[in-house]
Amino acid sequence: QVQLVESGGGLVQAGGSLRLSCASSERTFSNYYLGWFRQAPGKEREFVAVISRGGASTDYADSVKGRFTISRDNVNNTLYLQMNSLEPEDTAVYYCAAKRTGFGYSVRAYDYWGMGTQVTVSS
Repeated sequence: QVQLVESGGGLVQAGGSLRLSCASSERTFSNYYLGWFRQAPGKEREFVAVISRGGASTDYADSVKGRFTISRDNVNNTLYLQMNSLEPEDTAVYYCAAKRTGFGYSVRAYDYWGMGTQVTVSS
């Protein structure tokens, strides 16, 4: 069982920045593809970004491309999401997730999930 714990959420004004972290004690952390998802009130959970095991390959949802950056530190078993130029539409609970093989873009593709961290962007 891979445990994932998100942190770094909060309240920020539009145009501001936040960096989310997702920590794991899993010793095989580097064996997993990792993703960020988000869920706004009344909406389905949606894909935000994904990163390969070594961190060399990434992909993003069109809505965050150019504003968000996903990265990982396999020494310290931590996943990051740097969020810049935040917009009120980015308000959501953000979740990190892990899967064993390949990039994943759907909720069902991932095997393990954190509990989420709230991001609120005020206009």
